[in-house]
Amino acid sequence: MGWFERNIMEPGKLPLLLALVSFVLTFVITRGITRLIRAGKGPFRNISGSGGVHVHHVVPGVILTIIGGFGAVAGGQYGFGSALAAVIFGIGAGLVLDEFALVLHLADVYWTPDGRKSVEMVVLTASLVGLLLIGFSPLGVNDLSEDQQQNRAVVLGNVVVNFGFALIALFKGKVRLAVLGVVIPLVALIAAVRLARPASPWAKRFYRNRPRARAKSGLRAYHHDRRWVGPRRRFQDWIGGAPDSEPVRSLEHR
Repeated sequence: MGWFERNIMEPGKLPLLLALVSFVLTFVITRGITRLIRAGKGPFRNISGSGGVHVHHVVPGVILTIIGGFGAVAGGQYGFGSALAAVIFGIGAGLVLDEFALVLHLADVYWTPDGRKSVEMVVLTASLVGLLLIGFSPLGVNDLSEDQQQNRAVVLGNVVVNFGFALIALFKGKVRLAVLGVVIPLVALIAAVRLARPASPWAKRFYRNRPRARAKSGLRAYHHDRRWVGPRRRFQDWIGGAPDSEPVRSLEHR
C-alpha cells in the first residue's frame, strides 16, 4: 500500500491506472466477441443501422472517448467524477484503437493483414501508458525541498533532450522506437544514432548523395524485417486473430 499511495495516489495517477485497465479490458473483450462473431459462435451478432449499414464499434468508441476526455478535463485528478471519466475514456479508446486500421485505411480491413495495425497500435499504446504509470513523474508531487527542486529541474532538462532524440528517431522512420524512446531514454538514443530506414525523410534528405549509406541502410532494413516481421505478425495474430483473404469493401459503400 505504501508504494501504491506514494506512486499512484499522491501524484494523481489513479485516473491513468483506471483508464489503462479499462482500455486493455475493453480491447480484450471486444476482440473476443468479434472472434466469436467471425466463427459464428455465441449469442453475439453484428449491429446494423437503418438501411442495413454496419455500425462499427469505433462509432460508440468515439462518443465515449469524447465524453470521458471532457469529463477528465473537468474533473481534475481526484474524486469519483475523475475516476468515472477515466473509465469511460479508457473504454472509448479501446473501442477506437481496436479499429484503428479501419479509420486509417477508410476500409473494412479488420480481418485482413492491414488490420494488424490495430493490434500493433493497441499494444504500443498500452505499453507506453504502462511505462508512464510506473515511471517517475517530474511534476507530480508538491512540497519539495530545494535539493529536490534542483534534481527535478535536471530531470526536466533530460526529458527535453531525450524528446529531441525521439524526434530524430521518428525522422529516421523508426516510429515504434521513437514512441517508446519518449519514456525510455536509452531507446531514443540508440534509435537516433543508428542508420535511418531507407524510405524515411532522414534517408531522403541526408543519404541522397551517399550511395554507401543508402545501400547499408537498405541492407540493414532488409535483414531486420526478415528477422522480426514474422514473429511480430504471429504475436499480433495471437492477440487479435489471424487475418483472412476476403476482399475489402470501402466504407463509402457500406
